[in-house]
Amino acid sequence: MKKKNTLSLQIFFLIALGIFSVSGQKKIKSNVNNSLESSPKLVVGIIVDQMRYDYISRFWNHFDDGGFKRLVNDGFNCKNNHFNYAPTSTGPGHTSVYTGTTPATHGIIGNNWYDKEENAEVYCAFDDSYISVGTTSDAGKMSPHRMNVTTITDQLRLHTQMRGKTIAVSLKDRGAVLPGGHTANAAYWFHGADEGNWITSSYYMNKLPKWVEDFNSSKIAETYKKPWTTLKSVNSYVESGSDNNPYEGLLKGENTPTFPHDLPKLWEDNGKYSLLKATPFGNSITADFAIAALSGERLGSDMITDFLAVSFSSTDYVGHFYGVNSKEIEDTYIRLDKDLERLFKALDKKVGKGNYTVFLTADHAAINVPAYLNDKKIPAGYIDLKALKAKFNEFLEYKFGTTDIVKNFSNNQYFLDHKVIKNLGIDIAEAQEIIAQELLNYEGVDRVYTGQQMWKNNYTNGIPYILQNGYNQKRSGDVLIVLKPGVISYGKTGSTHGSPQIYDTHVPLLFYGKGIRRGSTYERTEIPDIAPTMAALLGIAFPNGTTGKPIAEVLE
Repeated sequence: MKKKNTLSLQIFFLIALGIFSVSGQKKIKSNVNNSLESSPKLVVGIIVDQMRYDYISRFWNHFDDGGFKRLVNDGFNCKNNHFNYAPTSTGPGHTSVYTGTTPATHGIIGNNWYDKEENAEVYCAFDDSYISVGTTSDAGKMSPHRMNVTTITDQLRLHTQMRGKTIAVSLKDRGAVLPGGHTANAAYWFHGADEGNWITSSYYMNKLPKWVEDFNSSKIAETYKKPWTTLKSVNSYVESGSDNNPYEGLLKGENTPTFPHDLPKLWEDNGKYSLLKATPFGNSITADFAIAALSGERLGSDMITDFLAVSFSSTDYVGHFYGVNSKEIEDTYIRLDKDLERLFKALDKKVGKGNYTVFLTADHAAINVPAYLNDKKIPAGYIDLKALKAKFNEFLEYKFGTTDIVKNFSNNQYFLDHKVIKNLGIDIAEAQEIIAQELLNYEGVDRVYTGQQMWKNNYTNGIPYILQNGYNQKRSGDVLIVLKPGVISYGKTGSTHGSPQIYDTHVPLLFYGKGIRRGSTYERTEIPDIAPTMAALLGIAFPNGTTGKPIAEVLE
């Protein structure tokens, strides 16, 4: 009887163990996401040029529900998102967003830089091998040939056997060419002056498509030749400084930098159609053209994922001219919110709500006008590079007997002539160190690093980490200077950027749409994380220089 009871008990435990084991397996299986990809019909990448993160909270009460608020409330907000390299400027910024890496790898170390092999300054997108399409000027001689790696747009094209389309749009050539990657079907940018047309390069095509020709012929740009008044009462713009102040630039023909700005009256003396770039109307015509591209290119019309890369550049032009605390910048963002809403409504109608995925970020942020900060008793200022150069040349003559030891200074980097140094019998590392020690004594300079330090060390945080991520061994200079926080080399009006300081690195990162969770995070994210996040969502290969990592919290 005892043996029978023991056997029954053993059988009971075995059955129970099996039940718990099976139920455990079922539970584990139910929590595993076996989906390899989310397949939106269209990915829309949006870069807002020179957008600080705090613009979202600063202007929040003026936004409607369909623009920035739609992205924040129904999407995912990375609140602690940063550039992890310097210089923080347009060319490197757009490239880093789309390549998932930094200038150390992708090679776009500035908008312009000194090329050691060509012994000349080069522009990040200029390419004399191609001709302009849509204009008789040289404004279309562009290509992505200086970018060393692939982009997320390239990888999507490769993954779909070139069946998925990539269209890139921006007022700035580099804002379209670099995000479009090497394989874009088209990249379009706005040529102002007396033309006011969207153009491209023979790198992409030999003739503009009919829809682009029709858009140009419609003279939509001309409809924005009108006075720039505030969208709402200027008195309601309490989030900005006074309208009339000494920290803003003056257009030719104006006596004060105040609203309204009479564009028709100012037209001839301020670049004609190019004047639109430094107003919110430049963003509006970009949105007009991007919406036209949806239909013209039939983007998102089938199950093969397409990509639309849009860069809104007027925010940068306005910020440079009027400063980040101006009523002009506030009005520009309030109007941009309307343009985003128009774009999203067009996407809802043409692609279908829930069928597309959006990310929005910036290519850099910006500093408040130092003159304004000074007046508020905040440490800030300006460095006179001409005076610095005169003093520095005296040192070079005294120490080395020649100023020829320096070939170029750009992007806060000194490029040395290695042949001259060797002829003087001096070691390159020693010359770098001597020069760095001298520059550290100059007013406005906070830190100095040498190329040897960038080569030999592995920095993991702080300013040197940011500089090293921007340091390309083949293209960057020999001595790198960092200005004191709040100090810039710029005019006394308007804002600028480019430094490794946090006011230039902290930018928004918003995700929305198919495959995206609702939520937010305060965990640090970095610009190179965007491309691998999108690649993971799409189930495609990462861009081949990727150093960032997917932001897991973003993805459903």
